[in-house]
Amino acid sequence: MNEVNTMRAMEISTPGGPEVLRETRRPMPIARAGEVVIRLAYAGVNRPDALQRAGLYNPPATASDLPGLEGSGEVVALGAGVTSVALGDSVCALLPGGGYAEYATCPAAHCLPVPAGLTLKQAACLPETFFTVWSNVFLRGGLKAGERFLVHGGSSGIGTVAIQLAKARGARVFTTAGSAEKCAACTALGAERAMNYREVDFAKEIREIGGADVILDMVGGDYLQRNINALADDGRLVQIAFLQGFKQEVNFMQIMTRRLTLTGSTLRPQSDRAKARIAEDLKAEVWPLLAAGAIFPVMDQEFDLVDAAKAHMRMEASQHIGKIVLKVTG
Repeated sequence: MNEVNTMRAMEISTPGGPEVLRETRRPMPIARAGEVVIRLAYAGVNRPDALQRAGLYNPPATASDLPGLEGSGEVVALGAGVTSVALGDSVCALLPGGGYAEYATCPAAHCLPVPAGLTLKQAACLPETFFTVWSNVFLRGGLKAGERFLVHGGSSGIGTVAIQLAKARGARVFTTAGSAEKCAACTALGAERAMNYREVDFAKEIREIGGADVILDMVGGDYLQRNINALADDGRLVQIAFLQGFKQEVNFMQIMTRRLTLTGSTLRPQSDRAKARIAEDLKAEVWPLLAAGAIFPVMDQEFDLVDAAKAHMRMEASQHIGKIVLKVTG
């Protein structure tokens, strides 16, 4: 393979554990109409990357088979019809895949400017988490100022964003986490209370203060009924993952008599247009908060691209607080 027209990347050699990630060279991507090519400086590491690596989350047919759903860097090529970004722009982007590489393509409408005052490293942590939190907590869950919001896994990348954004928009924020250190990190970010799920019955505690108006959950399994119990009347449960399983019995009587809403979504399969609308919302509603320093990405640890396996091991061991990033170029 001609190295002039190739790039360094980390591929999934076969479905399995972190050790199946291996360095390789791939052809340089080419921007189709409406797309850009980004020379990536950093890539964010997310749970869907690990699920894809394990063979449990197949990429869309039109996406790269390389993992990596977000990154930051410089726009180096424009596809036909692209006018929203220019060559040389510093951007962060929600990627359809392919972030574990030196170059990646994505629709230009899924690129956002690096917020003022943030580094490329910090910006790489924004797209996947902020797109997910905004679309699920505020669009799907309809969280409003003054309402009670419970987010599980408050020390995760999603959790640290959800706490800050809900607090900034006037909600009362509660969360769960798995250690005293993680609970302390959550309260420092603005949570009114952080409950150690190993020690506390979160459903009982939340019901005692009136119940949660919105719950964001990525645990699934037996959390489903506990979340239903924790909701206030007319409450909304938004499911974005199921780390403890996707099948569970549900008490429909509570849903009916208390007018509860159970909903959920995944980001990656949504249409390009739907993701573009989320990007437009973020630029208008959230990016000013980032630029003002009112909210910020919580950073955990940086790994070199070739050490992607170590990054996955840290994430899957739940050792992190905030986002893990891969340094790609720079």
